[in-house]
Amino acid sequence: MMSPDGQRPVVVGVDPEHPSRMVLAWAADEANRRHLPVHVVQAWKPVTREGIWPRLWPELHDRAQLLRTAGEHALDEAARFIGERHPALQVTARIIDGDPAEVLNRQAERAVVLVIGSRPLSGVRDLFHSGAVTLPLIASAGCPVVVVRDPEHITQQPAYVVVGVDGSRTSKDAVDYAFEAAALRGAELRALYAWNPSHLSVADEDRAEQESRRVLAETAAGRREPYPEVELKHEVVRGHPVAVLAEASKHALALVVGARGAGGFTGQLLGSVGQGVLHHARCPVVTVPGPVGPGGLTRGASG
Repeated sequence: MMSPDGQRPVVVGVDPEHPSRMVLAWAADEANRRHLPVHVVQAWKPVTREGIWPRLWPELHDRAQLLRTAGEHALDEAARFIGERHPALQVTARIIDGDPAEVLNRQAERAVVLVIGSRPLSGVRDLFHSGAVTLPLIASAGCPVVVVRDPEHITQQPAYVVVGVDGSRTSKDAVDYAFEAAALRGAELRALYAWNPSHLSVADEDRAEQESRRVLAETAAGRREPYPEVELKHEVVRGHPVAVLAEASKHALALVVGARGAGGFTGQLLGSVGQGVLHHARCPVVTVPGPVGPGGLTRGASG
């Protein structure tokens, strides 16, 4: 959904059963930094009688209606919270019927960034539990997806954003996004390449480390020119990617990774490394799906 003036919004998905003010605050602050509207979305999968024992239907139907009413209240409260946090922001909110992953994926087609929490975003959890919302969204969304399970660490000085690099196409796109994110926050940028030297000879370790530094330097080359105010630090770190990411995220404003990597830092996001990042990072995690144009929008998305 676009705003009436054609701006692509920051979209935030609200869990009706466990609305998170931390998620709403991140989305509101990001929209305020980018001077964009916020669109608050709640996905609702309606109750149907199919497969329901007839004697249970009235009770389940009534319960679902109560939960929908509670969800509508949560949506109103979310919009009010964002409006109070940043009164100048344009805020819209709506409930959309459908599977949470599908609803949010459609919303992502016209969004600059999609913001969600780490809990499932299903409507009636006992009946329509959708704990696998996050990974399908990350795998298919047409814009960067932010998973907010911990706050930005604004007390660290100097403040910094971390980006994982492995030389893949999407890690380069992640660097583009990370530069912009750091510039918007007045922060440094730490570009990290993780590698595990196990089972290598000393000579091979030296060659591997030099190759890692070359890939890291080439990935960032030319990408800092639009953001001369951002201080960039290159770091090649030995260790398992999940452990390296988790450690680097402890005091970071955000951790940025590509949706699919070359097997080095980000790896296949639906595999163990990507899931480990989402579980163990100590700050918001931004997953970038592909080439990102100005304002965070994935290049090639239709206007």
